Amino acid sequence: MTTGASVGASWFSGGELAYLDTIIERADIIVICHAKYSREFAQLVARGRAKGKRVLYDIDDLVFDDRYVHLVLNYLDHSTNDADMDYWFADFGRYGALMRLCDGVILTNEFLAERAREFSGLPTEVVPNFMNRAQLRHSASILEDKMSSGFARDGQIHLGYFSGSPTHRRDFAIIEDALWSLMDSDPRIVLVIVGFLDPHSRFARFGERVEVFPLQNILNLQRSIAEVEINVVPLQDNVFTNCKSELKVFEASAVGTISIASPTFTLRRAIRDGETGFLAPAHGWRQAFDRAIDHLDRYPDMATAAAGAALRCYVPEIQGPRVLRALFGDPVKSGV
Repeated sequence: MTTGASVGASWFSGGELAYLDTIIERADIIVICHAKYSREFAQLVARGRAKGKRVLYDIDDLVFDDRYVHLVLNYLDHSTNDADMDYWFADFGRYGALMRLCDGVILTNEFLAERAREFSGLPTEVVPNFMNRAQLRHSASILEDKMSSGFARDGQIHLGYFSGSPTHRRDFAIIEDALWSLMDSDPRIVLVIVGFLDPHSRFARFGERVEVFPLQNILNLQRSIAEVEINVVPLQDNVFTNCKSELKVFEASAVGTISIASPTFTLRRAIRDGETGFLAPAHGWRQAFDRAIDHLDRYPDMATAAAGAALRCYVPEIQGPRVLRALFGDPVKSGV
């Protein structure tokens, strides 16, 4: 590309691969996102490379190396009968097969990138997840309202668990005992659950202090997160979870909500413990809850610091150059 040239992008779905020749002719670079091997995708890669087009593979989860199938099934608490094993090994195999056909891989953190390099031998680039402009506008409005009110509270302490998929039963189990103990000892605590999680029946004793809401779209989710003081992000500590991104923390930070999170690869980098949130090893969640509650007098300062940290990193203005580098290489050498 020449200096000063604009960069445009468009997307296509797997159903449009019937038009792959047109796609290839109109693209300088093709990025295949989280797709599985198929004859059509293999043809797209082969024809694109034959025409000198760079073909990259983009994925944000450790689902391409079948050496980790057993780990993922255990993490998901999934059955392991023959039919399930056939499905999951084939599923991982198809992701990995398509990845290996490409020229390089784009991933969301360095821990995951290392797994991809080990598996495929391909060069990798890291582009963290970040918020889009609609999320940022909505979050900015919410944060402004909270700041103008002095982070006014209603006397209760709201802890929120926001589950985007029905795969986190064992993650939540990490905090269940500590959370139950906390709610039992402190009547101010309200547990807010949004998404795919049914709390254990023993939480029923807390009645209206447990609030459960369905999955929200990305904008309503920001509003829901903003309504709690503390966002909890428990994760098991294994290779699969260390590959996950930090989006649950920065989405909360953007609306002035602090997080308590497990110290996985990305989460411990997204939180300055005691300054923008709290880190909690599996055995230390009750202590982390107590620390966060003891620091509620500093909540406005911590929430503001967390928001500032998120908005200095997880925004298009900051990550845009990383996207260009992932696509075109060194911007100086490529003339971008």
